[in-house]
Amino acid sequence: MNKKTLRDVPLAGQRVVMRVDFNVPIKNGVITDDTRVQAALPSIRYVLEQGGSLVLMSHLGRPAGKGYEAEFSLKPVATHLEKLLGRPVAFAPDCLAADAAAAALRPGEVLMLENTRFYKEEEGSVKKKEGESDEAYQARKAEMKKKQEAMAKKLASYGHLFCNDAFGSAHRAHASTAVIAKFLPIRVAGFLMEKELDYLGRALEKPDRPFVAILGGAKVSDKLGVVRNLLTKVDALLIGGGMAYTFLAAQGHSIGKSLCETDQLDYARAMLEEARKRKIRLLLPVDNVAADRFDANATTQVVGMDIPDGWMALDIGPRTVELFGSEIRQAKMVVWNGPMGCFEMAPFAAGTFGVCRAVAESGAVSIIGGGDSVSAVNQSGLADKMSHISTGGGASLEFLEGKTLPGVAVLDDK
Repeated sequence: MNKKTLRDVPLAGQRVVMRVDFNVPIKNGVITDDTRVQAALPSIRYVLEQGGSLVLMSHLGRPAGKGYEAEFSLKPVATHLEKLLGRPVAFAPDCLAADAAAAALRPGEVLMLENTRFYKEEEGSVKKKEGESDEAYQARKAEMKKKQEAMAKKLASYGHLFCNDAFGSAHRAHASTAVIAKFLPIRVAGFLMEKELDYLGRALEKPDRPFVAILGGAKVSDKLGVVRNLLTKVDALLIGGGMAYTFLAAQGHSIGKSLCETDQLDYARAMLEEARKRKIRLLLPVDNVAADRFDANATTQVVGMDIPDGWMALDIGPRTVELFGSEIRQAKMVVWNGPMGCFEMAPFAAGTFGVCRAVAESGAVSIIGGGDSVSAVNQSGLADKMSHISTGGGASLEFLEGKTLPGVAVLDDK
């Protein structure tokens, strides 16, 4: 990672505007999983220990961008952060009206801003209206871009330097993640961002070999670029989850009522051919747990690579767990993104948890890439056996695809 971090700049007496990812689940005003808050603590504590003060900004959920919505307020997160830090955390109920609160900060003090997505300018996107001319649409886009820059400039005015520690939002070119960098002279990565980029960057640039990637989840279309990019990097690619059945259908197997993206069959065939040409071991399920309906109480049976009519495959089978496990246990580096089946329902969880165990037992450098994979690893009780669990589902996918992340690109190089 060639980006400057908090360690590379003097912080005493400085007010740091830090983008964090506090997009956490909240039920009845209580945080049900504070993993993302905990992940930001090293950066927060470091700034305070060095004699700096902090203005923290984040989004939470998907509000409409039309002002305050109680269910998306960050106030409960500020209260929780106070307990974790053992010091007061001031709260600004409007992220664009915090001038006085920010200016009043003394070294060692923290201010959290309300949800940046209460303003549509944060995301800065506009949709074309039905019947709207291209000219009118482009004019609205340009106007929104100006408003987004104005919001970013306002957020920047609260501090002396910008720190991005929100890897989970780094793939977004939002006011608080990327545009803000135009208006502050120093732009550095936080320690969570540094760790994410180090692990994922190493996987793509200098992987330990054998390097095995495991991809799952529902749709091939979500991972088109990822599959294509990983086939140039890995020694073996294991595909499970709903996306596997598009690949099996592309090979001519019958897949019953299993998930299949018919518009991706040609892509799947092209990727299978690419793997053959590159001599990459691309493994698909050799057996499957099929159900007569999508239900935890469904009738199930273990079938081979062909799914009977009227049945749907909802997990990889025991022979596939063994096959995938054998490949994983030989690996020196593993990247995993996406579950092997509908693990939220007990009858279809064995495949995902079997892969979890294999990764944990492999001794490989293991990188778990966001979203459902993280939930599965946490549920398996094996999270402490993984080298790195990413906080950013969409960001880690785009990184593995080889894309430049806007929230990373704006940071100062070392």
